[in-house]
Amino acid sequence: MTMQIAHSGPVTSSDEKARAREALARDSLRTEPKAVRIAIITLAIAFLTIFVVLPLVVVFAHAFSKGIAAYFAALAEPEALAAIRLTLLVAAISVGLNLVFGLVAAWAIAKFDFPGKTFLITLIDLPFSVSPVISGLVFVLLFGAQGYFGTRLQDHDIQILFAVPGIALATTFVTFPFVARALIPLMQEQGTQEEEAAISLGASGLQTFFRVTLPNIKWGVLYGVLLCNARAMGEFGAVSVVSGHIRGETNTMPLLVEILYNEYQFVAAFAIASLLAMLALITLIVKTVLERHLDEGQDASDH
Repeated sequence: MTMQIAHSGPVTSSDEKARAREALARDSLRTEPKAVRIAIITLAIAFLTIFVVLPLVVVFAHAFSKGIAAYFAALAEPEALAAIRLTLLVAAISVGLNLVFGLVAAWAIAKFDFPGKTFLITLIDLPFSVSPVISGLVFVLLFGAQGYFGTRLQDHDIQILFAVPGIALATTFVTFPFVARALIPLMQEQGTQEEEAAISLGASGLQTFFRVTLPNIKWGVLYGVLLCNARAMGEFGAVSVVSGHIRGETNTMPLLVEILYNEYQFVAAFAIASLLAMLALITLIVKTVLERHLDEGQDASDH
């Protein structure tokens, strides 16, 4: 004999409730009149076109205004090659340092409670609130000839300002929040349960980090490194203060663009600028991909 059990009401899963809420939200967005929706979309597209698309088009149009041969000839100039090499070197140094600092800071803030935790978070956000020019001026006051450490550095024939170390320090300062800020909320959301389980099974701290923590935050690490690298390559204010603008030695790509433009070498200036523009486009594409992976990882952890 088979028995049928009658339920007093329909059983709705959490996924069905979530889909119902999403459908309701979509329907609520469509309650505006069609003319209003068209006007808002048109305004957004026009804004993006004027302030994002057109500048990029102008940069590439001027860069190739005299042909492809002139474009590559401008990039092959010794001064341009020196600026490209210096930019890559400084970006590698600053990203490497900020990667280590970001991992350590995010680990400490997300996994432990300690005195001064709020103050540490405030210090991480400090470069966001300080002008890059002021940041560069701080290094001048510290390491300049009349600065706090200037005399001692000169006695030991160590040059920080108007050299690669000063540029790397300034770039590292203005970019160090990016990796930490990308990882802190991600690691806080993941909690400490998996790390505690690994340690209880006999894993060491390094084993726990490389086998448990790092695989869970790998997309967040790549996301932070991407943003940090983009800012490092495009930094102008702080680097301009500490570089000294020595041609062929301490000019990064953004600084060289300004110099060439002021000298009316428009093709060369926009050729270098086009490299930075291509970096921005690549960053945008990779950023979108990484954000998708981050969203997928968060959805998987929720389930």
